[in-house]
Amino acid sequence: MGARPVALLFGFGVPPDTAADWVDALCDGLRDECAEVGASVAGGDVVRGDTVLLAVTALGVLDGPAITRSGARPGDLVAISGRLGHAAAGVELLSRGLREPADLVAAHRRPRPPYQAALRAVSLGVTAMLDVSDGLVQDLGHIAEASGVRIEIDSAGVPAPPVPEGRRLALTGGDDHAFAATFPPDAVLPAEWQVIGRVTAGPVGVVVDGRSYGSGGWDHFR
Repeated sequence: MGARPVALLFGFGVPPDTAADWVDALCDGLRDECAEVGASVAGGDVVRGDTVLLAVTALGVLDGPAITRSGARPGDLVAISGRLGHAAAGVELLSRGLREPADLVAAHRRPRPPYQAALRAVSLGVTAMLDVSDGLVQDLGHIAEASGVRIEIDSAGVPAPPVPEGRRLALTGGDDHAFAATFPPDAVLPAEWQVIGRVTAGPVGVVVDGRSYGSGGWDHFR
C-alpha cells in the first residue's frame, strides 16, 4: 500500500518439546527478512500450544495516500514486478516427489518478493497495487472489482517459468508474491516493472487474450 515497513509483531505458540535450534532458525529468518527492508521484530507474545502457530502483524508508515485496489482507471497500464508461476511449479514438483529443478523448489519454500520495486512504485504514480498470492488472474480480479474496471492481459507479455504449462502456472499460480499494479498511461516504467496489459472501461473483470480465464487461481472459500 506504499508504506515504509517498520516492524513485525508476532504471536508464537509452540509445543514444549520443540527443538530450540528450530526456534532459533525461525527467529533468524524473521530477523533477516525484516533487515531487507530496514524493519525489525518489535515484540509479540510466546505461549505453549499443541501445534506450532504463528500470527504476524506487519506495521508500516505512510508518507502519502495509501495505495489501494480501487484506484485503477481506464487507460492505465497493468504491470508486474517479480516472478510468476515459479512457486506453483515448485509445488507440482514436490507433489510428484521431485526436488529438481532446485530453483523452482526453492521458489516455493522461500519466496523473494521485490520489496523495493513496490516501494519505488509510489514515485512512478502507481494507481492500484497488490501482491500476487493467489494467482495473477485471481488477484488482478480484486483490483478490477474494487476499481469497477476491466483488465485486459496479453499472455505473451507475462513472464513464465521454463516448464511445461509454464504460462498457465504464471497466470494462476500463487505464492511467488510478485506485485501487480496499474500505472497512468504515460508512466515511464523501469525494467523491474513489465507491462502485461491495460485497464479498459468494459465489463468488470479480467480477460486474457480477449477471453475469460475461469477461476484464474486459488480461492480459499470456493
